[in-house]
Order: sequence, then C-alpha cells, then structure tokens
Amino acid sequence: METTEKEKIVLGSGIDYCMEFTGEIPADDVIETEENRLGAIKGGATLNYKPSTYTEKDDTGKISKTVTTEEEVTYKLGLITFNANVLDKLTATGTVTEETVGNKKRRTIKIGGVENDNGKKWLHRFVHKDDVDGDIRVTIVGTNKSGFSLAFAKDKGTTVEPEITAEPLDEKGHLIIYTEDVIASTEAVKTSEE
Repeated sequence: METTEKEKIVLGSGIDYCMEFTGEIPADDVIETEENRLGAIKGGATLNYKPSTYTEKDDTGKISKTVTTEEEVTYKLGLITFNANVLDKLTATGTVTEETVGNKKRRTIKIGGVENDNGKKWLHRFVHKDDVDGDIRVTIVGTNKSGFSLAFAKDKGTTVEPEITAEPLDEKGHLIIYTEDVIASTEAVKTSEE
C-alpha cells in the first residue's frame, strides 16, 4: 500500500472575504472572519487568467521562441447580500456616512467625483470548503474596474456582480495565490516485481 494524493472534483461555491490590502497577505485566520465576509454569493465565482504571448520564428519555421508579454486576471462573483459598506469596497470614489434618524441608524454612500478616488486596493480571498477532498483558497489583490449595476425587479433578487481586476500582490509580480489542502488516500499500487 502506498499513500497518494487524491485528484479533486470541485463542486459548489464558497465565501468571499475582502479587506483593505496594506502590502502584506495576512494569515488565514485574520482574513477569514465574519467581519471580512463581503456578502452571500449567488451564481458562484469565476477566476479568469489570460496570458498574452509573442512568438518569434526564423524564416524556415524550424526555430521559434515564445515569451509571455502580459497577463490579465479577473475575478467575478455575484453578491445577493450587500450594503453601503460593501458597495464602498467596489468603488474607488465612495464615501460612507452613518447617522441616527429617530430610532434607526441610516447609512449613506455617495459615489462619484474622480477627485474622490481613495487609491485603495482590496485583498479578496475566495474559500471553497470541502471536508472530503480538502479546501481551496484563491487570493488576489485588486479593484473592481467594471463598476456595478443594481436592478430592482419584482420577481428576482437584486445582485451586485463586480469584476475585480488583479494587481501584483508581491514584489515578484504574482497575481494569484491558489492554495489547496492535500488529502492523501491509501491505494494499492502494483509494482513490477508482483
């Protein structure tokens, strides 16, 4: 018997945690708190990695070299729960205020005015929980560059669907950190001597 790593079939959605990026990736237990949960996800989340390459060939086509010239990473998700504080994390020009009006608290976000750009970058950590095959964590740093829309319909919940464009998260220019729990399985492995 030999222990081998299991290949995974990934099913289901997960949780997005979001916090301001200050230059370092904090520990999991600092990121993955209820306070940092961005909102409940509807429709899942999608991470897209798209490299651009350039290839140079000799005249015979027998010698060539390809290099990566650019990379683009986007992270899309649908949020079925949100509030003004969530919207503030999805725009660079938001300002949130709170006041008490009668017996309730009122929260207001004002959005717009390019002179109000706060320059903040946000760390997003998507966690896909899987007790059988192990958890997956995807971490990026970036901003929502696609804006958002709010559609209020009588027969459908309102979702906010940001698209986060990744920016380098360390001095080496990495754009994605993908971490998976590796759960070993015990399988019988035949050797050539058997």
